[in-house]
Order: sequence, then structure tokens, then C-alpha cells
Amino acid sequence: MTQSKAHLQQIPKSIWVLGFVSLLMDVSSEMIHSLLPLFMVTTLGTSVLAVGLIEGLAEATALIVKIFSGVLSDYIGQRKKLALLGYALGAFTKPLFAIASSSGIILTARLIDRVGKGIRGAPRDALVADIAPAHLRGAAFGLRQSLDTVGAFLGPLLAVGLMILWANDFRAVFWVAVIPGMLAVILLFFGIKEPKQANISHRVNPISKANLKRLNASYWWVVTIGALFMLARFSEAFLVLKGQQSGIPIALTPLIMVAMNIIYAATAYPFGKLSDRVSHTKLLALGLIILIAADLVIANSQHWSTLLIGLSLWGVHMGITQGLLASLVAATSPKDLFGTAYGFFNLISGIALLIASILAGGVWDLYGSSATFYTGAAFCGFTLFALLFAKITKSS
Repeated sequence: MTQSKAHLQQIPKSIWVLGFVSLLMDVSSEMIHSLLPLFMVTTLGTSVLAVGLIEGLAEATALIVKIFSGVLSDYIGQRKKLALLGYALGAFTKPLFAIASSSGIILTARLIDRVGKGIRGAPRDALVADIAPAHLRGAAFGLRQSLDTVGAFLGPLLAVGLMILWANDFRAVFWVAVIPGMLAVILLFFGIKEPKQANISHRVNPISKANLKRLNASYWWVVTIGALFMLARFSEAFLVLKGQQSGIPIALTPLIMVAMNIIYAATAYPFGKLSDRVSHTKLLALGLIILIAADLVIANSQHWSTLLIGLSLWGVHMGITQGLLASLVAATSPKDLFGTAYGFFNLISGIALLIASILAGGVWDLYGSSATFYTGAAFCGFTLFALLFAKITKSS
């Protein structure tokens, strides 16, 4: 048995289950989301402005809900129940997309779907931190993220295949997307047993002044670095737009995300495993350096082949950093406040990502696509500088 295989077998079964739950829900969601803007514009006659407004409202809703779900999971000591509620809301909105006859129904479905995403995110991450032994936590987060990302590229691929097979029948594809979403809920319900230590008999307010003081300077350094990192890593929609400029046919532009997510999925677990053995801050610095390289390559790409190199680097940086940041949150916060810690981290990082995307769009309109990626590289440099002064130690 190889060392890598033996290491994988040490990861608790429940982490694998959570990974496959994420995979199934991402297949379901991405089958719909990769087609939804086109469906709204061509079938429902929705304006592009309305599409943008609906997406903005949906993402803002998820941001607001995230912090409350994390705090609540600490208060009631029931991560699984909240995660199950979040996944169930996501699954049960899928039929609404298939029967939608107006943008109002789409808006309702997107808002409920994002509420579900906001509810499940922090409790799910806290559940991973509860289940995984401390010495395997990086590998556990990396594995879950890797499986999640497999779903993120399988969904669009399946959608493209079914659209070709069924002559662009959006609604038929949306109905198929219901199946993996329901399977995710069933798997979570039957496949996960919440560890007893996650349940606490004496309930206290996680966001009381006394408890918030327990989130020490190291944790807030992680939150700060995470937010700065998000400013450097704006929405991947700009990668798709850059792909169009690089000569990729419009019909094939979704494959840009597929290519990036394949690299992401392939690297998330190996780098998560590595993070259990090396300095977290040094590994995060490596991820930032690779993102700078990705930005510079993409900024100067005039052909899809050059863009592909930049996308590959972007995928590698995602594989290095996403599970690592989640692991750092767990390493710097008390166990009984994991949900609250992830809630604050997700909320602040999400707001930073929203600001970064608005800024990236403005720079794009004013100065062109290259300037957007140069700006991202500059924010990376600033984050690297801040990392030099960060004092991050594990929580006692």
C-alpha cells in the first residue's frame, strides 16, 4: 500500500461522505447555473441587467445568512441539522427553475437557494473541523474541497452534453439536475453521525462579549489575510470574459471553468495533505505568488493557449489556498466556537470578494481587461506584504 493511499484511509469516513454530498450538490447546482443566464435571456426574455441584479441579490443573501448559521450551530451544538436544512433548501429549489415562467420565479428560487447555501456553509466547515483529527485537518479540508470541485466541473459538462442530446431543452436539463440534489440530502441524512463532542449541554451565546474575546489576534489575522486575499481573487466570471477576448467561441466558454476546476480538484487534496506538515503561512505565500503569476500571464494572453497556462496556474493557487484558509480558521479558534469563527470568516471574505468583483468590473470598463488582472496582481503583492507581519499561532 502506498503512503498516499494509507494517508487517505486515515481520513474519517464522514469526511468522505461530506465531500460526496458537496460533489452531488455542485453537480446539481452547476447544471442549472451554467445555463441559467442564457435561459433567462433567450427563453424568458429577461434583460441582462435583470440577470445581474438577480445574481447580486442572491449572493448578498448568502453572505448575510452565513454568519448567523455559524453562530447558531455553536449555540445549539447541532452542525448536521443546520447543514441538512441548508442542503435541503438547495435541493428543493431545483424544480422551481424547471417550471419557471418568469424572472420573478427565478429570483425566488435563487434567493431560497442562496439562503440554503448560507445556512450550510459554516456548519459544514465546522463539522469537518469537529470530525477530522487535528493532524489530518488540512488533508480533510483539501479532500472535501477537491470532491466539491469535481462536482463544479462535472455539472457544466453534463449540462452541455444533455443540451446537445436534447436540442437545447433547458427545462429537461433542469429536471435532471433535481436528481443529484436530492441524492445529496439523502446521503447527508443517512451517511453522517455527528460526533458527541459537537453537542454541548450548557448553551451560551457564542457572540457574547466574553466569547468574542476568545477569538484571539491570530484568528483575526487569518480573517484579515483571507479578506485581502479575496480582494486579489475577484469573481471567476472575468476569466470567462477574458476567454471570449482570447478567441474562444461563445458556445465553448463554459469549458474555461471546467479546465480551471479540473486543476483545482487535482491539487486541493495533495496541497491540503502538505499543509499538515509544513508552515501554513509559507504555503499561503506560495499560493499568492502563483496567483500573481496567473494574473500576469492572463493579462498578457492574446490566444487561448496562453490563457490556458494562466487558468492552470489559477487552478493551482485555488488548490493550495482554499482548504488551507479553512484549516487556519480551525487552528486559530476554540473548538466550541468553530461555527461562529467560520461564519465571520465567510461573511468578511464574501464581502471582500463582492467588492473585488465590482472593482474589477469598473477597472475593466475604464482601462481594459489587462488592467483588471494587473490590479489583482497588485492586491496579491499587498497581501504578501501583510503576511510578513501576521502573527498566527494555534489556539490552545
